[in-house]
Amino acid sequence: MTTITLDHVSKAYEQFDGNTTQRVMALDKVNLKISSGDVLAIVGPSGCGKSTLLRIVAGLAEPDSGQVLYDNLPLRDIPLRERGVGMVFQDSALMPHWESGRSVGFFMWLRHRENEVPPRVARISQITGFGLDKLLDRRPAHLSGGEKQRVSIARALTRDPKVFLFDEPFSNLDAKLRTSARIELKRLLHEFPVTAIYVTHDQTEAMSLGHRIAVMRDGQIEQVGTYPQLYANPKNLFVATFIGTLGMNLFHGRVRGAHWHGENFGGFPMRRDLEDGASVTMAVRPEAFRLGDGGVPVTIDDVTPYFGEHFQLIHAKAGRETFTLTAPLQPQLRRGDNLCCAVDDSALLFFDTRTGVRIG
Repeated sequence: MTTITLDHVSKAYEQFDGNTTQRVMALDKVNLKISSGDVLAIVGPSGCGKSTLLRIVAGLAEPDSGQVLYDNLPLRDIPLRERGVGMVFQDSALMPHWESGRSVGFFMWLRHRENEVPPRVARISQITGFGLDKLLDRRPAHLSGGEKQRVSIARALTRDPKVFLFDEPFSNLDAKLRTSARIELKRLLHEFPVTAIYVTHDQTEAMSLGHRIAVMRDGQIEQVGTYPQLYANPKNLFVATFIGTLGMNLFHGRVRGAHWHGENFGGFPMRRDLEDGASVTMAVRPEAFRLGDGGVPVTIDDVTPYFGEHFQLIHAKAGRETFTLTAPLQPQLRRGDNLCCAVDDSALLFFDTRTGVRIG
């Protein structure tokens, strides 16, 4: 296994806009370390630099400045055949005129080790629970999307990779297939431990596969941590609003007498060094609200039941503010109902409205 280090890595591309050329920073002085055997998931909005980072780690693109190191050796100084990189792309990237077995065993065939392929395929089939051996005589045109990605993963594992890179491998699969493929991949990563980077838009994939998660924005890494760490202790407003499937509620207010006050909620203690009148945004997750007497009166604008998760998501309105909160499935609530809600003081997060930085 390999420790991967990115040391002040930057990469820019030229983007044509009409008659002008604009230089766009894909990566901006990125520093990152993935320890040997660690699985790092990378999430972020489209265009934030996730795939560029992956390509540079793979050696498919050169950084404009900075360097990538494998076990403290510059990647550019390591011969291609000694890097041990296995990569799985979004579109599987299988040779269209080859049977799957040839794709899976090609690396070993080049090194005259083709006798190692059958036992490795048998082991992968045993771990994942699907018949990989039954796919080996088929060409990509005769495979489903899920089968293609399974062959791609088997091809990468057959190479005995030191580094395993995934670029949204399951994004083209339907929800049910993605779930099963994710479980199979997690079993494989447990059986064949290897340093891995997993790029995805899916937070469920990120938290189920990654030991840690890196959140990216505009070519930079905003924060790295476990999903619970990012969820409960985001360092800025971007991470707070990006992490979480239900979305964060934001309330704008100001500091007065070392307390935060907004339109409907207020009186929450703040740091005493904050000036009166300072603009502060309070962030509250939907599950941090509680229903009952004595809270803020709200009117229900819409209700979405989540039967599998055993809650209903309420879209509420109070004055000029709208926000979401969760409630048990029973009693069933309807549009137009009036109720009162309060917030759990321990679940509140505060951020400087201008900079987005967390206020402790």
